Parts: sequence; structure tokens; C-alpha cells
Amino acid sequence: MIGREYFTPQAATLLKLAQSTTSCQLAAVLTVKAADLKSQLDESTRPDLSPLAPDVEPESSPLTAGY
Repeated sequence: MIGREYFTPQAATLLKLAQSTTSCQLAAVLTVKAADLKSQLDESTRPDLSPLAPDVEPESSPLTAGY
């Protein structure tokens, strides 16, 4: 899974390019792309809050009885 080590430098590079350009449109596009990378990072670091399956004990079968 791509994580913080990838997204952080990529977003920083996009923001540096946005600051160095004289084109307002290009700066806006680069800033939006950096925000997209940050949101992907935020999504990848969120804990999974989905419910877990209940623990179920396996039924004993005649083949495994006594073991």
C-alpha cells in the first residue's frame, strides 16, 4: 500500500511548483492535485471502524472428536 512516504513528498513538490509558477491556472491545478494527495493520505491512515465478525467456535465433527 502506498503510504505517507510517497504522498507527502509528492504533495510538497506540487505545492512548490504551484508557488514557483506565474500561471494562476496552473497553480490552482497543482494545488488541487496536492489536496487530492493529502485526502488519499488521510483515507489511508484512518482506522477501519467496520464491525468485526463474531468469534465462532467450530463444531466438532466425528473426524476430529477426541483430538
